Amino acid sequence: MEFKLPKREEFSHKGTFGRVLNIAGSDNYTGAAYLSSVSALKTGCGLVSLCSSNKVISAVSNLSPDITFTPLTELKNKIEEFDVISIGCGLSTETAQTVLFKSVLSALQDKQTPLVIDADGLNILAKLKKPVLPENTVITPHPKEASRLLKTDVKKILDKPVDYTKKLAVKYNCTAILKLHSTVVCSKDMEIYINDTGNSALAKAGSGDVLTGILSGLLAQNMNPFEAAKLAVYLHGKTGEIASSMLTEYSTLASDLIKYIPLAIQVILDED
Repeated sequence: MEFKLPKREEFSHKGTFGRVLNIAGSDNYTGAAYLSSVSALKTGCGLVSLCSSNKVISAVSNLSPDITFTPLTELKNKIEEFDVISIGCGLSTETAQTVLFKSVLSALQDKQTPLVIDADGLNILAKLKKPVLPENTVITPHPKEASRLLKTDVKKILDKPVDYTKKLAVKYNCTAILKLHSTVVCSKDMEIYINDTGNSALAKAGSGDVLTGILSGLLAQNMNPFEAAKLAVYLHGKTGEIASSMLTEYSTLASDLIKYIPLAIQVILDED
């Protein structure tokens, strides 16, 4: 499949390429907040603001000078300033985070702002009764998370991944990404894409956080959810292939993937 990257306008500023608000991280999962934030920037968006606790913000600010920050106490007043919202990476599922998740869904109702839900965001979503997601939502479960969302066995999902990705898209009226060896993407209109990039290097903690960042960064550049999802999983897989060719599939870490996103992007640029 031939992919097209978002166009880079010569006369531009950071707002041209979109602003991502990444609601992520908790005291025990500061790395998820870092990985999902930096990978969005590496994919080309203009600005990423990490919304998290003071402890997480302090830890991530020591790792990167490129990320801006929004304290949780300011979320309500800041959310409308952003073009894409991502939520869930390392968030935890405590009561306060559940309330936070519900407040984000409420704030985005009747808005066109893309929303990416991953990790603990999905675990919270699975517990809600009859949730209504914003129109341009993308969910990114692995099979265990999908089993919680669909209230079914993991084995059934693994036996028929395309069918169950469609079920996710229908139940939640969204674009669904089912993360597998051959990741499946399903649009709200039941269009299917099966990805063929990637390898076992991606089977590491934090890899999904990088995918969330890549996806958010593409959405911020005005890609529609299905096209952004397809390109994101392709780039994520290609990044794993390139990184492991240098580091081996054994030794590639999620933090290594970030360094190779530019080379995966270059593969597409060379094909144009």
